[in-house]
Amino acid sequence: MAEHEPGTGTAYLHRLHRTLALYVVGVLGFLALMAWAEQRGLSRQWIGPIFLFLTVMAYAAIGVYGRTADSEEYYVAGRRIPPMYNGMAAAADWMSAASFISLSGALYLQGFSGTPGQAGGLAYLLGWTGGFCLVAILIAPHLRAMGLYTVPEFFHVRFGGRLPRSIAALAAVVCSFIYLVAQIYGVGLIASRLTGVQFEIGIMLGLGGMLLCSFLGGMRAITWTQVAQYVVLLLAFLIPVSWLAYKQLGNPLAPLVYGQHLGKIASLEEQLLASPAEQQVIAGYLRRAQDFEARLQDVDAALERQRQATQERIHRLRAQNADVGLIVAASRELAAMPRDADTARERWTREMRENYARAQPLGGLPRHSQAYAGDPDGTAQEQADYRDTRRNFLALMFCLMVGTAGLPHLLTRYYTVPSVAGARSSVAWSLFFIAILYLSAPALAVLVKFEVMNNLVGSHFDALPHWMAQWARVDASLLSIEDINGDGIVQFGEIHLGADLIMLATPELGGLPYVVSGLVAAGGLAAALSTADGLLLTISNALVRDLYFGDRPRDASPEQRVILTKFTLLAVALAAAFVAALKPSDILPLVTASFSLAASAFVPVMVLGIFWRGTTRQGAVAGMLGGLGVAAYYMLSHVPALRATLGPWLLADGLWWGIQPISAGVFGVPAGLVLAALVSWITRPAPHRPPVRLEM
Repeated sequence: MAEHEPGTGTAYLHRLHRTLALYVVGVLGFLALMAWAEQRGLSRQWIGPIFLFLTVMAYAAIGVYGRTADSEEYYVAGRRIPPMYNGMAAAADWMSAASFISLSGALYLQGFSGTPGQAGGLAYLLGWTGGFCLVAILIAPHLRAMGLYTVPEFFHVRFGGRLPRSIAALAAVVCSFIYLVAQIYGVGLIASRLTGVQFEIGIMLGLGGMLLCSFLGGMRAITWTQVAQYVVLLLAFLIPVSWLAYKQLGNPLAPLVYGQHLGKIASLEEQLLASPAEQQVIAGYLRRAQDFEARLQDVDAALERQRQATQERIHRLRAQNADVGLIVAASRELAAMPRDADTARERWTREMRENYARAQPLGGLPRHSQAYAGDPDGTAQEQADYRDTRRNFLALMFCLMVGTAGLPHLLTRYYTVPSVAGARSSVAWSLFFIAILYLSAPALAVLVKFEVMNNLVGSHFDALPHWMAQWARVDASLLSIEDINGDGIVQFGEIHLGADLIMLATPELGGLPYVVSGLVAAGGLAAALSTADGLLLTISNALVRDLYFGDRPRDASPEQRVILTKFTLLAVALAAAFVAALKPSDILPLVTASFSLAASAFVPVMVLGIFWRGTTRQGAVAGMLGGLGVAAYYMLSHVPALRATLGPWLLADGLWWGIQPISAGVFGVPAGLVLAALVSWITRPAPHRPPVRLEM
């Protein structure tokens, strides 16, 4: 009978396989058609919008087709998704903007191990991959066996009462909202690059397609949309990395051959360290940093001097009937100056730090393949750097691994399979589909760094490709390049590439047709949209199903609950879009912060609740509040604006054992575990003993 169950029947699976094959053929045919159109003269100004419009409309069409008002379908897709397809959807859900857009960039900028202040990119690969092992062993099968709808519901069923469920729901909202802001930021980044519109308008364009999927069909529509999105992002990632590998090494299998470049990059790094031109660049950034530092000694006087000097230059240019462009540029410089001393102090402090960071060998980047920064046998500072780098690498890997096992939107995916065995199989499929891309991410970072060092460095500024100026206009923090030593030749220290740019600019950097750039942007959009859909559903479910309704008797049918969830989802999406438009941070730090919070709030109590019957409601509440509170306190203590408002006496003073704030979960998880176990031991009920009968 098992083979006739929904989601496992042979005919049902054959129909799904046939549909997927037709979809893959359609995507490849569309790429071939666009490549032919580009060769026939289709303008680049049309290629980007076509990719954006057609891919978003394809996802929206799936969302419309999968629309439902049935609560079982809306929340858990009817629990009939086959494990392979659920694994593919989970991989798309997992391959967020952070993985697709920023992971290779982190490896490019931080090398394998990173710096004392920033852990290396390999920590992300190891932590995220290891986290799925925890999901398969500790969490997913047990949650699926309980037949729940949301993660906070576990805390209600296991511990009873409204308080554990409410705390879990609020924690799910906080973690997921931070994660969601990062995805919508990625959506705006890609949409603005594809269409040329402003960043804020790009956010709204992507938001429309996102809402059509999650608003109408819930988990049912999101699942099949994510399967379609995985195909797009897989092709978008593998085509450029395979092309770069073939171009540079003659073999398209990048994960197998990119190691040949590690020795070449080490040699190029040695040449750059000894280059007199690179030393001039370092000296130029150092002078600029020292100039900002001098201004900060007396901000009011420095601001007035700068304003007067600019005004005098404008008057002089006008008196000499200079070129209008020079006058306009000087006027813009005057208008862009800080309006008051506080603004000037904040801006100049930031620019001083940025210039001091770039006034380092290799533009402040570590050597790519070094084990850790510093030297365990070197000077006192080198030994300290070595300890800090290694400690932060392990702390970040721990937070990402445990956080993976606690992310509500990921765990909910395993509610949609038909059985407990299907949940285990689904996790294995997830790892397989994720590994296809994760094995290529380090290869891409190495290939791009070799391309930059070997081909871009040494070229003339007047021969720079047009795409660099286009990306600089989207956001100066993504790409900036300036001839600071005035020799007209590009030096490595003069190039600043943001982590969020490396993957998106790879096709243009490698000289691929612009169609591939459109495909990569569409892949990044698919990664961001797939994760954002799952996060939106998680947040709206937590607010409506867990907080508003919970176990309270309310006069509402299942269909009315679904409708309320849909409109809550809409409100959350608009709020996240507003926050993302403020550009609060890069994608990777935001995502990492949400992992630390999820690890601290959920995993200790969830694991204890599954494997230790002695865990009490009071222990669960103490563990969740304590773990989340410690992690959030440590993160917020290092937010400059908050420190300026509350003062250092209310917040943590400096780093604890040198651990960076994004790895706050390394403190929150043990705190939650100890508190939950200790309070449970104190509050556990006394064992029941039969009354003693006294013989007279």
